[in-house]
Amino acid sequence: HAALSRRYVLCEVVSEDPRCRQCIEDRALGLAVRDAIARVHGDYGLACCSISFTVKYLNAYTGTVLLRCRKDSYRLLCSALPFVRYLESRAQRYPCFLNTLHVGGTIRTCQKFLIQYNRTQLLRLLQNCTNEEERQCIQKSLLSCSLTEEQSQSGDEEEDDGTE
Repeated sequence: HAALSRRYVLCEVVSEDPRCRQCIEDRALGLAVRDAIARVHGDYGLACCSISFTVKYLNAYTGTVLLRCRKDSYRLLCSALPFVRYLESRAQRYPCFLNTLHVGGTIRTCQKFLIQYNRTQLLRLLQNCTNEEERQCIQKSLLSCSLTEEQSQSGDEEEDDGTE
């Protein structure tokens, strides 16, 4: 089981450029992260991180990204993430950075964290509402924050070893 131990790193892509959202795709993000790892940790670090590294989930609309790596290399990965400075798409570079939100042992723990995080962000927005229409839209969003049970088909939800 130790060989299957993985870590899931939940991040958000933050950019001032609204066009950056349209270039958030698995390949561009994976390349940007690998490039940062190579710059910070060299070939050895890149080799360690590349084993089982993948972009598991990506939502271009919200900028949410879930990266998977081996448990023994997640610190290398996390320490390189602040060095991602841009995403490249069709020969265009869009400045951005990755904000690490959570590191978990399973996808499910990351989902649970994301729901709480989104709730907190929505509550902050609710406090800054200027009119009733805005308030109702945000309250509706808050009510829709839930986790529905889905059957995992890829077998990624191995037992959590309790070390998060």
